[in-house]
Amino acid sequence: MKTLVLGTGNPILSDDGVGIKVAQEVGEKLNDPQITVAETSEAGLRLLDSIVGYDKVIIIDAIQTKKGKAGQIYRMKPEDFSYAKHLSSPHQINLVTALELGKMLNLMMPQKITIFTVEAKDITNFSEKCTPEVEQAIPEAVKMVLEELVG
Repeated sequence: MKTLVLGTGNPILSDDGVGIKVAQEVGEKLNDPQITVAETSEAGLRLLDSIVGYDKVIIIDAIQTKKGKAGQIYRMKPEDFSYAKHLSSPHQINLVTALELGKMLNLMMPQKITIFTVEAKDITNFSEKCTPEVEQAIPEAVKMVLEELVG
C-alpha cells in the first residue's frame, strides 16, 4: 500500500510547525520504500497535489479549538472538519471540499486519510521552536503516527 505521511504547517510560526516536526521525526524512524514522508506549507486545493496517487495518507498539523489544551493530540478523519464550499478563491477551500473536488475530477484519491492534530498555543509569533506544551507532545504524536502506519 503506497502511503504518505504529510507534515503541514509553517515552520517559522512557533506551534504551527508542529506537523512538520512530527513528520521529520517519523521519517527518521522509517525505512520502508512504500512510505513517503513529506512536508508542506500548502493547504486547501493545493494539498491535492501532494496526496493524489497514494492509497493511504496521514496528515499531521496544528489546530486551535475553543476548549482544547495546548499539546493535546487528536486523531481525526476528514469528516470531522466543518464542510463548507468556498469556490471564490483556492485559499478558502477546506480539506473536505478539496477532497470532494478531487473525487469529482476522478483523481486517484487516497482510500484512507487520517489526520493527527496537535492543539497549538501560539501560531502567530515568529519562532522555529514550539511552545513547551506542544514540544512535549511531539514524541507522543510520533508514536501515534507510527502505530497508525502498522495498524
